[in-house]
Order: sequence, then C-alpha cells, then structure tokens
Amino acid sequence: MNGKFVAYYRVSTAKQGQSGLGLEAQKAAVEAYLNGGKWNLVGEFVEVESGKRKNRPQLNAALALCKKQKATLIIAKLDRLARNLHFISGLMESRIEFLAVDNPTANRLTVQILAAVAEEEARAISSRTKAALASAKARGVILGKHGAKLGKANHKQAMETAHNLKATIEAIKAEGITAVREIATTLNARSIATPQGKQWHSTSVHRLLKRLDKT
Repeated sequence: MNGKFVAYYRVSTAKQGQSGLGLEAQKAAVEAYLNGGKWNLVGEFVEVESGKRKNRPQLNAALALCKKQKATLIIAKLDRLARNLHFISGLMESRIEFLAVDNPTANRLTVQILAAVAEEEARAISSRTKAALASAKARGVILGKHGAKLGKANHKQAMETAHNLKATIEAIKAEGITAVREIATTLNARSIATPQGKQWHSTSVHRLLKRLDKT
C-alpha cells in the first residue's frame, strides 16, 4: 500500500473514547491493512460522536487535511462514518478518496449500496425497539423513571433474599454441595423459592452467590 493516508476513528460514547474500547481495534485494523507498504499516515482523528449526527468536527478536520495533503481518508469500517445514505453520498461528492478496511475493493456504487443497507438496518432496529416498548407498556410494564424505581425495588428485594439465605447457602456448602446446579437442586428440594417465587436454576444461583459476596 502506497501513498498518503489520513485515519479517522469514531467511538459512540465518551466512555469508549477514554477506555480505548473499540478505538484500539479500529487502529489495529488500519495499521494491519497499511503494514508493509510505502505509505505515510499524515494524520489521525478520533471522534466521540453518535453515528446518527452529521456535524462531526474531527471528520471535517480529517477531510480538510486530506484535501491539503492530497491524501486518502482511511477508516476501519464503513459504519464508523454513518448509517446515513445522504451523508455517505455527500462525502463521496467531496471528491476525496476514502478507503474502508473492511471492504477495500468497494467502488462508489457498492459503498452507496452498503450505506443504504446500513441505514435501513438502523431504521428497522429503531422500529423494533419502539414496538417492543409499546408492547411492554400495553402489558403494564412501568417504563421511564417509574421503571427505574421498580428496578431499585427489585434489587433491594433480591439483596434481602440473599441476606436471608446466607446461612442456608453456607450450610449447603458445608455439606460439600458447591456446584451452582447442585445448589439449585437442593434449594428446590427444600421448597425454597427465588425472590419471584420461582424455582432456582444455575443462573439464578450464580446471581445469588454474587449478591452474597456483597453482603
């Protein structure tokens, strides 16, 4: 791989930006793709921004540097730019060459098709989320701040149950029963229900043991 390149990386949250989560993988992908050629990475830009927003100062700065240096914009994945067809089209109309590592052979037509598919996928996810929320509300599930209060109440109840079962769990372990599945079987055999009044399973016992570690 030869020529000048400007790398653009995007993470969705400030937490990802600070921790390097996602960012390191993008950098590694770009470096692996460019490795071995007479290339010059003239700049790197990191955007902490939602993919739905079009106003991206770091991307604008990267594009400006591409024009100045006559360089190619390189990204790890196409969705690092946006899930918006019009945004991709506008980028391509700027006449700046850009390369997506996950699809390096893509031409202008295929890139627009991929952007359209990504945009439709984002729209479908949004529709499914709204439908799921509407269905939950219809079933009487409390959403928003009230839902958060309910979640805190459930957590408090779970911690109280863990505290009440602490002696029982210690006694079961003293009998040599330590595997979560065996503990679940023992609790069910003794007619001890979960906080929801159901039978115990490996997952619920595992959560119980984690709560006991905090008591």
